Amino acid sequence: MTKGYHDSKTAPEIRELWQTPKALFDYYNKRFNFDCDVAASFENTFIPNNHLGEQVGGLFLDALIECEWGSVNWCNPPYSDISPWILKAVEQMQQGKTTVMLIPADTSVKWFRAAYRNCSECHFISGRIAFINAETQKPVSGNNKGSVVFIFDPKSPLKSQACLVERKEIIGK
Repeated sequence: MTKGYHDSKTAPEIRELWQTPKALFDYYNKRFNFDCDVAASFENTFIPNNHLGEQVGGLFLDALIECEWGSVNWCNPPYSDISPWILKAVEQMQQGKTTVMLIPADTSVKWFRAAYRNCSECHFISGRIAFINAETQKPVSGNNKGSVVFIFDPKSPLKSQACLVERKEIIGK
């Protein structure tokens, strides 16, 4: 059983392939103008010419170890093990790179505290996000957790600034 998925009803082959709703990506892309998607597949990236996380030309691009991230990164990581993604985003921020990361709003876990302590902004999204099914490309309701967007921006004067963002402001529904 994959770590973090003990109650999941999702087929194992697509558990890590949920796509961000396009409207949510666009909402943050309008502000940040992403140049790299660091946890994506060919099928679910919104930055087709620069994404990390899938086998390319026989070489596995390991976004956590082997690859340099872009200057301004979008990250919707696999939820089975979020900690290494937080650590990498913090490392990249120390190198002058910005990362905007969409993850579950679970304040009870260590990685959440690490993210909050190191972020410039923390956007709690009111309401639940319907992620896109990797096989059908249709939104799926029933997300059992809220979502939060952490912004790791080395140029920001803010430190751990938290706010609530209305889902309808982002998604339009």
